[in-house]
Amino acid sequence: MISYKLGMRATAAALALAGAVDAGPAPAQQKAPADLTLMPPVPNDYTPKKTAWGDPDFSGMWPINDIAEIPVSRPDKYGNRFFKTDEELRQESARTQQLQTGYKKESSEDKIGLGHWIEYLGGNRRTSMIVDPPSGKLPALTPQAQALNKAGRSSWVAKQPFDWVSDFDTWDRCVSRGFPASMLPFRYNNGIQIKQAPGFVVINLEMLGTRIIPVVPKAQFAELLKTRWPANVRTWMGQSLAYWDDKNTLVIETTNIVAGDSATGDHLARAAAPLNMATRGVPPNNTVPMSADAKVVERLTMVGPNTIAYEMTYSDPQVFTAPWTLRVNWTRDEKYAFYEYACFEGDVQVRNFINSSRAARGLTTSKVGSPDRPDGGAGTVAEQ
Repeated sequence: MISYKLGMRATAAALALAGAVDAGPAPAQQKAPADLTLMPPVPNDYTPKKTAWGDPDFSGMWPINDIAEIPVSRPDKYGNRFFKTDEELRQESARTQQLQTGYKKESSEDKIGLGHWIEYLGGNRRTSMIVDPPSGKLPALTPQAQALNKAGRSSWVAKQPFDWVSDFDTWDRCVSRGFPASMLPFRYNNGIQIKQAPGFVVINLEMLGTRIIPVVPKAQFAELLKTRWPANVRTWMGQSLAYWDDKNTLVIETTNIVAGDSATGDHLARAAAPLNMATRGVPPNNTVPMSADAKVVERLTMVGPNTIAYEMTYSDPQVFTAPWTLRVNWTRDEKYAFYEYACFEGDVQVRNFINSSRAARGLTTSKVGSPDRPDGGAGTVAEQ
């Protein structure tokens, strides 16, 4: 089943890069702009078709496999450039070829390896997703956030002992990838599907999440904001409210995201990190905290029949010292098919991590989660 599924995806992704009408040539063949240090504005001259009720029609399948090699934060070697040179793309050609042909090569050799699991393509000319700050880098964490990040626990923290579910992040436990992390590419299951109905836009994610978003004309947005939940009502994906900014742009404002950190001993008080380590160029370990002040503003602009420019601005003054904005293109691929992300089923790794960690420290496994432990089952506790 896995071989069939990933083979279909690899074929669809290759066709999308090679044949998308308005997306232009495959990334490796895209022409470099005259000034690699300037990010051109999002085009605003395309008028998409309308839905039966008169809204711009964004419906379709928009997988983001073709941007998954772009790091969120810009590597130092690119300096102040938003784009790579032709020579840099040529130097990356081996990696691009590996990603494009890995599945087929492994299948011919009767093997299953990374070629069957990494479902994205390389060769993109962009040096980072972040466009503001112009440095292309994430702003620094505040001192408080740095301390919480350092004290955070997850399965990705090297040499960390495990005693209870509070030692794992929400992705480890198949709860959520977090928001806005869920809108960024991972190694697989990168499908994004947009559906529309009168007054609503639905963003369906292949991995852990569906967003049902009320939408109104811009002139009515102030009235829609009156339906914002109380501050103590929060969900993993937050509450998203949206408006049509013009003929081709959807603006989504999201607040009320579950707040917290990864250092707490109470697994019910943990929050998901705003950026997930499975996305390239983000902080490791999934331990960046999120405060109650976190806000996400997304702008989806259809710049052609098969391309959406996706912009996201994240602000959380208690965690990041400044807001940051990223921008990428989504490419339509109606041949892409969702496959079930069956995370909970067979998820024995949390228990295995706990048992093996305690056994390695000479502790019994029978007291895992025992209510008589002083911390209620959280953190590292010596044998009673």
